[in-house]
Amino acid sequence: MKNFFIGKREIGAGVPPYVIAELSANHNGRLETALAIIEEAKKAGADAVKLQTYTPDTITLNSDAEDFRIRGGLWDGRTLYDLYQEAHMPWDWHAALFAHARDVGITIFSSPFDSTAVDLLEDLGAPAYKIASFEAVDLPLIKYAARTGKPMIISTGMADAQEIQEAIDAARAGGCKDLAILRCVSGYPAPAADYNLVTIPDMISRFGVVTGLSDHTLDNTTAIASVALGAAIIEKHCTLDRNGGGPDDSFSLEPPELAALCRGARTAWEALGGVDYGRKSSEQGNVKFRRSLYFVEDLRAGDVIGPQTVRSVRPGFGLAPKFYEQLMGKRVNRAVQKGEPVTREAVAI
Repeated sequence: MKNFFIGKREIGAGVPPYVIAELSANHNGRLETALAIIEEAKKAGADAVKLQTYTPDTITLNSDAEDFRIRGGLWDGRTLYDLYQEAHMPWDWHAALFAHARDVGITIFSSPFDSTAVDLLEDLGAPAYKIASFEAVDLPLIKYAARTGKPMIISTGMADAQEIQEAIDAARAGGCKDLAILRCVSGYPAPAADYNLVTIPDMISRFGVVTGLSDHTLDNTTAIASVALGAAIIEKHCTLDRNGGGPDDSFSLEPPELAALCRGARTAWEALGGVDYGRKSSEQGNVKFRRSLYFVEDLRAGDVIGPQTVRSVRPGFGLAPKFYEQLMGKRVNRAVQKGEPVTREAVAI
């Protein structure tokens, strides 16, 4: 598995997880809202904010036929064209969004949904590309984006192992050298039980690329847990107001929750550390409070030590309790007092 960089930030093994705040449709038709989400993502500690670059005409057909109508879920009854007309990020906003992200100091990139979107994003200097789960089977799109030579992240919702491999092969064939895939469940929202996070280590070993999580659950538990299983990237939708009424608001994180995700994911990564049986710096001051052996009776030089004369108690200034049985029947070298730690100087063992 090869680490890579997006901008100056390394992504992969041995570094904290890369947190992507997905802006998606949560602009709700207002450029000012999109700009504010970028600011909140930066304040929350996210590494990047991600857009989606399409128009209703580049992603679907303007048709009322049943094939193009959504049945069930959050968007029941709507046509795809109608939904994407509401949800899409106007292309003439992109330059302002990219400039604003750079001004506030957060990386910005996008998911292109056709070749013209890639061309637009190239003109804006996008540092990376994200392929959405629904587009993971669009191998020509993957190859086209790969030809830019930029890092690529592919979500794998709904894709089986063969389709994931085909997407990886397409990216490689297009020239992509820096590649990651994300475990994803394309439900909105998705239940945590559907994520089967133990698949992440298998994806790492099976596909040999940086692996992360695109999380559509309603809280941060699944995302933070994924870090312990090797997730190097976490993507989560974010909004200013979950009750804002937009297409994606209801399953997105508000700013305080996004900040909690950033902290929690990095704390989980720090807690993993490496294999280490040594005493930690935070423990040093407490070593003296471990148990050790103390005299519980006054003894004269030459007296025999028995169960009634020595006990294992706190603090830890005496011999370790593991020497208790060896002490039984031994004689003290000098007079000792009750409450005195047992030492090798007082008893020869």
